[in-house]
Amino acid sequence: MLSKRHQQILRILNEEGTVTISSLAARLDVSLETVRRDVKPLTENGSVLKIHGAVGLAGQIGEAPFERRMRENAVAKQTIARHLASTIHNGESVMLDTGTTTSFVARELTGHRRLTVVTNSSDIARTLATVNGNRVYMAGGELRSDSGAAFGNSAIDFITRFTVAHAVISAGALDAGGVMDFDLEESEFARRVLACGERKVVVSDGSKFGRRGLVSVCRFDAVSELITDRDPPEEIADALEAAGTTLTVAGASSQKS
Repeated sequence: MLSKRHQQILRILNEEGTVTISSLAARLDVSLETVRRDVKPLTENGSVLKIHGAVGLAGQIGEAPFERRMRENAVAKQTIARHLASTIHNGESVMLDTGTTTSFVARELTGHRRLTVVTNSSDIARTLATVNGNRVYMAGGELRSDSGAAFGNSAIDFITRFTVAHAVISAGALDAGGVMDFDLEESEFARRVLACGERKVVVSDGSKFGRRGLVSVCRFDAVSELITDRDPPEEIADALEAAGTTLTVAGASSQKS
């Protein structure tokens, strides 16, 4: 029988992947020796593997960073994606940048038909290509090993040829100043995606609220709608209202603008 602390360890590993012994001790407010003792039966039954002063779930050791991020806040991302997909109709055009939330959007769109999809993400392209009469256009360029997405001038030049009904980007960080990310090329690509859409949508779970990114993507007045899973802090809600950006809390009964 697993103790409550064993269950806490497994939950942390499931959400975050590989975690050091010292980090687990600090998170659980116990000694290093207590964590080592707690981890021992989990390693003996094959649930957990020990690697270089750290532990991870047996099935997730060595998984790609993008796959690990897909598991983070997965329920919230799926809720957001399901709502957005319900607002996109068969036969419409949509442009999606690379991101775990936009990958969830692609999965929710697999029941749609005759979509025209433009993306720089190989994951999104694989999900939606060759099914239900869709047409998928993938931007070329340098393919990132961590995300399987293309970036660079050739990718930007490619997408700027399109005008789509729905332009959708994910966000690495959100504060009252607008949308931010942590990578210069990803930020520039996301900015160009929004410029290609009649409807300009940012999808982001609430864990991004209040974060400061390294690079600005855009202010809220460049965004038609923010779709998230919970109400943002007051300063962000006020900034959205001032910009005329619609705030949609997926699962809630109303929109705010």
